[in-house]
Amino acid sequence: MLEIQDLSIRFSRFQRGMKQVQTEVLHHLSLSIHAEEIVAVVGSSGSGKSLLAHAILGILPGNARVSGHMEFKGEALTPKRQKQLRGREIALIPQSVQYLDPLMSVGEQVRQAVRQGDPVEKQRGAFRRFHLAQQVADFFPFQLSGGMARKVLVSTATVSGARLFIADEPTPGLDAPAMKETLGRFRLLAEEGGAVMLITHDIEAALTVADRVAVLYAGTVVEIACRSDFADHGSGLRHPYTKALWSALPSQHFTATAGSQPLPGEKLEGCAFASRCEAATQECRIQFPGLRGVRNGKTRCLHAT
Repeated sequence: MLEIQDLSIRFSRFQRGMKQVQTEVLHHLSLSIHAEEIVAVVGSSGSGKSLLAHAILGILPGNARVSGHMEFKGEALTPKRQKQLRGREIALIPQSVQYLDPLMSVGEQVRQAVRQGDPVEKQRGAFRRFHLAQQVADFFPFQLSGGMARKVLVSTATVSGARLFIADEPTPGLDAPAMKETLGRFRLLAEEGGAVMLITHDIEAALTVADRVAVLYAGTVVEIACRSDFADHGSGLRHPYTKALWSALPSQHFTATAGSQPLPGEKLEGCAFASRCEAATQECRIQFPGLRGVRNGKTRCLHAT
């Protein structure tokens, strides 16, 4: 459904004296998502998860420069094609509820997203699935709680008839039953032939529905693992950062890793995680590793076996 190869994103900006500089925030990122699959994209804040979503949709700001190759259903994802597909074949479930139009009722916003069938019935059906009272359709965004607004955003995407859904942190603010319902809806979309990119900080919630997990660190994918690899003490995982991320969860060892993620644009020659990795060698500090296959997954670690 979606194929991304060697994607990099740079932003142009001016420093004092009108000197133009380039800041690279995504580096040689590769990822694929197939029909009937949910891929969770996880990583700490600033790792590039939302930028990846915006690059796929073609909604990056004007000072962004994109290189690499993206395909949707086997055809190049050019700016013209992104515009044609956005909101139709590819739907975004955004992180911010500010994407809702403050001057339009939320019911009308959901109905406008419908491409086939009766818009009123589609909107009512979506509200029933997400346990929104029908009178909520007449509300304006300022009248919604955070959880209600997120349900409206999910409803808008699911009625569109899209085949690829990019869900950017769709669960914050939802109670446990609503979260389970939302994630279950993504699973149903995948089973109906769609593909879902689930961007989230909540690894444990993602693992309840995801088929594979792509781990981002400092602007690139450092590991792609099957859901089953996230078990026990993380012995099935390949990259030291993924293992550290797994160990930091309260349900695991709750172990912190010293150091911090490099800032966007920080010049790095080797592995971005080398300064925090106990197993790093001199080779790790000077060589940027490629994404290679290891044990039915992929990783950027030079020493993974």
